[in-house]
Amino acid sequence: MAASSERAAYVVGTFDTKGRELGFLRQCIEKLGLRVVTVDLSTSGKPSPASMHPREVARHHPEGESAVFSNDRGRATEAMGLAFEAFVRTRRDIGGVISAGGSGGTSMATQGMRALPIGLPKMMVSTMASGDTRPYVGPSDICMMYSVTDVQGINRISESVLANAANALAGMVAHPPAVSAITRPAVGLTMFGVTTPCVQAVTKALEESYDCLVFHATGVGGQSMEKLAESGLLAGVIDVSTTEVADEIVGGVLSAGPTRLDVFAHHALPYVGSCGALDMVNFGAFETVPERFRARKLYRHNTTVTLMRTTVEECRAIGEFIAAKLNAMRGPVRFLIPEGGVSAIDKAGQPFHDPEADRMLFSTIEAGFRAGPDRRLQRLPLHINDEAFSAALVAAWHEVSRTPVDARRA
Repeated sequence: MAASSERAAYVVGTFDTKGRELGFLRQCIEKLGLRVVTVDLSTSGKPSPASMHPREVARHHPEGESAVFSNDRGRATEAMGLAFEAFVRTRRDIGGVISAGGSGGTSMATQGMRALPIGLPKMMVSTMASGDTRPYVGPSDICMMYSVTDVQGINRISESVLANAANALAGMVAHPPAVSAITRPAVGLTMFGVTTPCVQAVTKALEESYDCLVFHATGVGGQSMEKLAESGLLAGVIDVSTTEVADEIVGGVLSAGPTRLDVFAHHALPYVGSCGALDMVNFGAFETVPERFRARKLYRHNTTVTLMRTTVEECRAIGEFIAAKLNAMRGPVRFLIPEGGVSAIDKAGQPFHDPEADRMLFSTIEAGFRAGPDRRLQRLPLHINDEAFSAALVAAWHEVSRTPVDARRA
């Protein structure tokens, strides 16, 4: 592999405790001809052998390096993770990032990795990789490799695992994927099982002109879509299934977090949205439903998913959340309300049919929504899975996607 003076492999971690292992990664990558930058995330204050000293990283913390170096290890680790996230945003020569560590090192390193664009190589060798990796990977494309033994010294096992990780990272840096032959602009769409007919119809209508990227609205799905939007990889979104908001407000297991929809307040992208599956909150198998919800209207979707109907008051809170987020959006907005029901099980004869709760949801969004020249809310006497409703979404998309950039709100 030819060395590159422009792009470097960043070897990141706590060099005070993992210096030998991180040094091994550096040597493996340098042997393959790539330039390496080492970044120390240690919070101990000990001397550092890395190219980038911990204090250099810590200076990127919003409150300065003094916020990082404290006597509280937990707070110091959290602060260094935040500083590293800000640090990577300032670097222009990152060809890829690799790290190795335990829970603390993994938390800090992956926080910075998640801030990097989709497609830029990210490799994390971790003792935490054989388990729930969502807190570390989130909506990003981080590759996590289980370390098998603890990241503590070089032995016949760690040598093999670390070498494989280094070779993988080097290969990704040296041989980036070819630019896709697909030239159609990409549009993000959110789908849930109970809104599938709607999203499939929208996709079919747009697929000749757009590269339609459909995201399963399971929490990380919405986060992934918004990560791509933040990375400049989407021309806009058709957010049919905003159901993750219900889980965030009520306490379900598929929340995308309190920042859902915030990306559109920072990037003036065309946005078409709706109320897909806001009639439900998600839990796992029936026995996992919290005791406080056991007397509620529950629906066993399958053996591993239990749905709970949102109440009138919960719909009020959900509506207020969505209206506030819509009002903060900088680009052109269309929000379509399906008065006939928001999911396959929210219509006459179905288990979640609750006109009163739906009316509260719709009226709250409408009352809070701030309309404008290119910000419109439309109520339609249709069910979300009706063909006419999907056609209305497509028409709304054509409206916002034709809006000149200079006509959008600054």
